[in-house]
Amino acid sequence: MGDDRPTWARRIAAERAARDWSQRDSVRALRAHAPTELPSDESMIRQWKRWESGVLPNDFYRPIIAAVFGTVTNALFPESARRDGDKEILAVSGMETLEIVSRLNRSDVDSATLDALRITTDRLCSEYPFMPSEQLLIEGRQWLRRVVDLHSKSLTLAQHREVLALSGWLALLVGCVEYDSGDRHAAESTRRAALSLATESDHAEVAGWAHEMRAWFALTTGDYRGVIAAAQAGAEIAGSHGVAVQLAGQEAKAWARLGDRRQVEVALDKGRRLLEGMPHPENLDNHFVVDPAKFDFYSMDCYRLVGEDKLARTLAEEVLREGTDFDGTERRPMRNAEARVTLGVTAAREGDLEQALIMGERALQGDRKSVPSLIMTSRELAAEVKRRYSGEPSAQDYLSHLRGLGQENPGFLPQ
Repeated sequence: MGDDRPTWARRIAAERAARDWSQRDSVRALRAHAPTELPSDESMIRQWKRWESGVLPNDFYRPIIAAVFGTVTNALFPESARRDGDKEILAVSGMETLEIVSRLNRSDVDSATLDALRITTDRLCSEYPFMPSEQLLIEGRQWLRRVVDLHSKSLTLAQHREVLALSGWLALLVGCVEYDSGDRHAAESTRRAALSLATESDHAEVAGWAHEMRAWFALTTGDYRGVIAAAQAGAEIAGSHGVAVQLAGQEAKAWARLGDRRQVEVALDKGRRLLEGMPHPENLDNHFVVDPAKFDFYSMDCYRLVGEDKLARTLAEEVLREGTDFDGTERRPMRNAEARVTLGVTAAREGDLEQALIMGERALQGDRKSVPSLIMTSRELAAEVKRRYSGEPSAQDYLSHLRGLGQENPGFLPQ
C-alpha cells in the first residue's frame, strides 16, 4: 500500500494501528457496532483489506466504521462545503458593504437588507479561525453596533426577533475574540449580553453558545466543576442544535482533567451520537458550526489527558492534516497549535525532548491564537518537560518562553 491511498483509507489503518489491533480485531469491533449481522469473518477481513487499500465503503458500513473508531461519519469520510465570504454576500444579496450600511440608515428595513446582514454575520463568524484578532474585533464591534441600532427602526415582530438573534450571534463572536485576546472581563460582559439577547428572542442556539462560552472560560481557568455545570445547563437549552455537541466536548475535557476516564467516554459518546444524527453543515468555516472534524479535536484533547498517547497522536496528525491546505496554508491555526502541543506531549513521554520542544515552540508562533486555550494546553506540555527534563538547558528556554506568555496574561491561571 502506498501513500497515494485516499486520506480516509490511511486514517483507518492508522486508527487500527494506534489501538494495536489486527484486521481481525477490527472486524470484531465492527460486529459489536453493527445494527445487523455481518458476513463471515473471512469475508469481512477481505472487505477490511479492500477498505484500507482505498476502496470506499458503502453507505451502510461508513457510519459503523466511524463508530468503531469513536468518531462520526463526516469526519472520517468528509464532504466538501466551503464558501467564499465576500463573493457569497454579493451573490446572494446583490449588495456590497456600503449599500448594506446605506440601507440600514433608512427608517424601515426590508427583507433583502436582513438577508444581507445574515450573510455578513455568517462571513464574520467564518473568518474567526484566521483573521487577525484586532481586525476581527474592530469589524465585529462595528457590525454589532449597526445591528443594535436597528432596534430604533420600524420593525415587524418577526424582524425584531431576527435583529435580536443577529445581535446575539455578533455578541458571541466579539466575546470569543475578546477572550482570545486576553480581555477576560470584557468577554464575560459580552457573553452575558449575548445570553440576554438570546433570552429576549427565545433563541435556543444562541443561548446554548453563551453557556458554551461560560464552559470554555471555566475550562481555561481551571474551574472544571464549573465547566460541567455550564455544559449541562447549556445542554438543557440547546436541544438538538449543534452546540449540544460542543457542550458535550467541553464536558469531556473537564472530566479528563478531573481524571474520570469513564465520564470522559460517556460525554464523548453523547457528543458523537448527537453529531452523527445531524445533517452535514452548509458552512464548515463558521465558528458556531460544529463541523465533524471538530469532534476529533475534542477527542484528541481528552486522550492526551488520560494518557492514551497513540490515539492522541493519531488524532493530532489528523487535526493538522484537516486544518492545513495543500499549499501549506493553515486554515485552522488555533486547532493546529493545540495539535502540535499534543504531539509535543506524546514526544516528551516517549523520551524525545527535541521533538517535544520543536512542537511546543511551533504552537506558540502563530499569529492567530487563542491565548487562554494555548496557555492551558502548553502548561500540560510544560509539566511533562519539567518532570522529565528539568536539567536540560533547551527545556529551560521553552519553560521561560511559556512563563513570559503567562505573565502577559495573568488572568488565565488555574483557580
